[in-house]
Amino acid sequence: MSPKSSRVIITKGPEETMALGEHLAGELEPGACLALIGELGAGKTTFIKGLARGLEIPEEEVLSPSFILVREYRRGRLPLYHVDAYRITKPGELREIGLEEYLLSEGITVIEWADRLPRAILQGCLEVRLEILSENERRITIVPVRPGPDGPKGPCSG
Repeated sequence: MSPKSSRVIITKGPEETMALGEHLAGELEPGACLALIGELGAGKTTFIKGLARGLEIPEEEVLSPSFILVREYRRGRLPLYHVDAYRITKPGELREIGLEEYLLSEGITVIEWADRLPRAILQGCLEVRLEILSENERRITIVPVRPGPDGPKGPCSG
């Protein structure tokens, strides 16, 4: 299944969520970006650990970048840039952390709390929405981000 197609997957525990991330990593091309959306505890970091595993990055190295905004993992077959947009409140902060450079790089950029960013920035990314169904079950919806009615192409479109 192409990462440009839409899909909905139900996972029944953290290991299945990680396995989905790992599987998706095998489908991604250099320069891909993922826009993660989900409430606290939905499994965003767990999904990213699986993605890292699929990129041959030791999953135990993957931590949430909450207080530093960006973590870089360069030891895999492609670099992984893990951005946390939760604390970003002004557009200038996106420039300060170098978001555009990450999105234009040959690595994989993953943005947690992507729903806090302008949609035009995310155009061309894959939206990964994680919803809590029960203590262990998650509904994970993966869809390409479509252009909004107001915006030009974002830096991660291709």
